[in-house]
Amino acid sequence: MKKDSLENLFDRLQGEFDVEEPQMGHQQRFLDKLNQSQGTIALPNKGRNWWKSLSIAASVALVAVLGYQVLAPRPSIEQQVVEMAPEISESQFYFANLIEQQVKLLEDEKSPETAKLVDDTLAQLHRLENDYKGMEEDLVNGGDSKMIMSAMITNFQTRIELLKEVLSQIENIKNLKSQNDESFTI
Repeated sequence: MKKDSLENLFDRLQGEFDVEEPQMGHQQRFLDKLNQSQGTIALPNKGRNWWKSLSIAASVALVAVLGYQVLAPRPSIEQQVVEMAPEISESQFYFANLIEQQVKLLEDEKSPETAKLVDDTLAQLHRLENDYKGMEEDLVNGGDSKMIMSAMITNFQTRIELLKEVLSQIENIKNLKSQNDESFTI
């Protein structure tokens, strides 16, 4: 029944509908009149648009800066040490090669009789290497550079002396074994 009455209403009003578009600024004029009747003052809409754009741009810039700080590649401790004290880099290269050669000799001399000695020596070398890395961090973090550099060189010298002493002990073990083998008769 209601459907019939709506259809009848539209049929009766056919051709009388207002189909024209309102003039430019109609919405703003309507809001101004509405605000005047309520006693409020409307802020112009134009001023708000640039503020939104500016706040969005600032947010994007802030996120970009924070992302760069978090994700930016940082130089390693070794690179920072080289920048601070290039002479450490040269001595490190020299000592590291010498130690590497001695470690290879030590590993070549490993046998059932010397296995424990070699393993203990490698563990001590690992501890000394960790100490050296700690000294590098101390140097980068602003410790007494002369004292730390001296300790770094002493660390290298200690490792070399340790390797020489262990290789000497291995030679002694090999000599004792060969003498025991020679004196042993069947």
